[in-house]
Amino acid sequence: MTLAPHAARRCWHAAVNPLHATSYFSPEIFEELGALGVTHRVAVNLASRSAAMGAVGPGVVTATFYNYRHDLVTRHLPAVWDTTTPEQVLAARLRAADRTLRRLLGPGTIASPELAEAADLALRATEACTRHGRTLYAAHADLPVPEEPHLRLWHATTLLREHRGDGHLAALLLTGLDPLEALVSHTATGRGMTAKWIKGSRGWEQSDLDAAADRLRARGVLDAAGELTEEGRALRERLETETDRLDAAPYEHLGAEGVARLHTLGGALVQQAVAAGAFPPGLSGKG
Repeated sequence: MTLAPHAARRCWHAAVNPLHATSYFSPEIFEELGALGVTHRVAVNLASRSAAMGAVGPGVVTATFYNYRHDLVTRHLPAVWDTTTPEQVLAARLRAADRTLRRLLGPGTIASPELAEAADLALRATEACTRHGRTLYAAHADLPVPEEPHLRLWHATTLLREHRGDGHLAALLLTGLDPLEALVSHTATGRGMTAKWIKGSRGWEQSDLDAAADRLRARGVLDAAGELTEEGRALRERLETETDRLDAAPYEHLGAEGVARLHTLGGALVQQAVAAGAFPPGLSGKG
């Protein structure tokens, strides 16, 4: 690997994933899908992220999303496809991304050469993404690339997000972390979702979280207070290192200079979006 250690990971965390994720929490996505008759917050999330795969059922979504409770998924799928179609959802999602980024970044940034450069860099990185074994990435890679720079950037970050995410699932399986153990151990790092968000968005109960924590304690991953042990920190780092390895190709293709530039440009856009209220308070951290 020719990049500096963790350079790709830092770029993904600071510049790529947050730009993609702005649409998850925006009022615009709920307005656009609400107009199609999809009004439940969980249904909006499930439909908007799975639509690229077509009108798939709950089994496929549970498998590809990994950490959602299957019972929660079955409450909304395939029923949502009786209300609307994947094609309508994809169009609504793109409209929502357009409106969201325009609101968060403002017209000056939207039209800036820096944003267009970031879009070009992110799209160049996607040229080295691979489809095999990466269901969500492959589905999104079949979608057309939008013309406007801010939507090209959002599309590219979506591809890079799902490419890394698909590889991360493979790493989770190798590490032996089931869906709840993955969530609970991530929360223990201080960067994962709070218990409140896990229960509200993923459908798990407190008893499920407690049982997962007990399993992690038995493995030596968590201590009595629910903090990561030294072994637990090592396990999480092995998980991220394996994810890095599986996701190296697009960033190697972009090169060290390109990755650094995307980190700088994308990171500045993320900071602007965060300052404009892109993400709800209390989303991450221990709790």
